[in-house]
Amino acid sequence: MFWDMSDRIKKQMDDLEAIDSRDRQDGTPKAKRLRQVVPETGKFLALAAASTPPGQWIEIGTGGGYSGLWISLACRLRQQKLITFEISPEKVRLAEETFNAAGVKDFVDVIQGDAHRLVKSYAEISFCFLDAEKEGYLEFYELVVPNMVPGGWFIADNITSHGDELKSFVEIVMDDQRVDALVLSHGKGLLLCRRL
Repeated sequence: MFWDMSDRIKKQMDDLEAIDSRDRQDGTPKAKRLRQVVPETGKFLALAAASTPPGQWIEIGTGGGYSGLWISLACRLRQQKLITFEISPEKVRLAEETFNAAGVKDFVDVIQGDAHRLVKSYAEISFCFLDAEKEGYLEFYELVVPNMVPGGWFIADNITSHGDELKSFVEIVMDDQRVDALVLSHGKGLLLCRRL
């Protein structure tokens, strides 16, 4: 996956990293920033997705498409489609431009709208990456986990960077006997859950 990554994908990743860096330096309001994962987390997501059992792959919180680009590497390898949800029309436009320019649009469907409503209709989920507004994490978890296949992965970002805000969410997940769960300090902190 990583050794044969196309120059088109690399260019889009570089462009999004530059936008994210500029916005942070300029003091762009948090809601307007891309707030994307770090590259090491992107690589981890690709490896995790490539290792899942058969099923649907979803992402909640598309942003500009950076994490989706990483996951698309696994999509190509597995001939799988990623369904990614984003509520912001501006970010949907940027993500669609990103996926088109990177040549991965056949592997990624961007759906604009409130994932709280939309994700309910998805079943047989084998991979879910959550990187959205933190107050919605528990609700998303409860919407997705019952619809996951055994051995499927649920991964949430920002677990250590937003530790105080997500403390009760993490405690609930760690006590959930439907999953085996672990927190990694990798990047901004990842919660890994494997559906039993």
